[in-house]
Amino acid sequence: MIVADIEATGLDPQKHSILSIGAVDFEHPERQFYGECRMWDGASIMSDALAVNGFTKQECMDSKKHSLKELMENFLHWVEQCEDKTLAGQNPSFDRDFLNNSFARSSIGWHFSYRTLDLNSMAYMDMVKRDVAIQHKNDRADLSLDTILKYLGLPEEPKPHHGLNGAKYEAEAFSRLLHGKNLLPEFAQYPIIHIQ
Repeated sequence: MIVADIEATGLDPQKHSILSIGAVDFEHPERQFYGECRMWDGASIMSDALAVNGFTKQECMDSKKHSLKELMENFLHWVEQCEDKTLAGQNPSFDRDFLNNSFARSSIGWHFSYRTLDLNSMAYMDMVKRDVAIQHKNDRADLSLDTILKYLGLPEEPKPHHGLNGAKYEAEAFSRLLHGKNLLPEFAQYPIIHIQ
């Protein structure tokens, strides 16, 4: 599977633009991707989004960066070499919708499947299985990535968010939930928590 994390100028793929893509090939975790682009002409910017991902308005419009089409071509070249192209992540529907919209906007005839693997659901099921209390907010499960990472013995993701950092942390979390083992060398120092 491809564990991906994108950073964007906002929440709506019709109005906002991808700024960066980070990805890890789960079956071959040494294969990683990171790329940035300037936003597409006419895209909107939400200041809240930039507060999360750390990009400035100037960086969003930097003409020296790749165009969206160039980034999507580079990413597709990387994706084509992955054996399993199932998209996975903490919020994969968000990432999938932005990626698929960006492929279409770039006139690239490829897209990710509608079905994805969701880290939030996997962590929820593991917690239920182990009878661990799940945080709730507004009468719904509230499992942020940092909550899941803590549950699995990992530190919080560094802030501001960075696409490749997000993909690495999420891939490590998937490995601990699926296989009960470490995936990436940068996380080997953190013992895997087995809740009895």
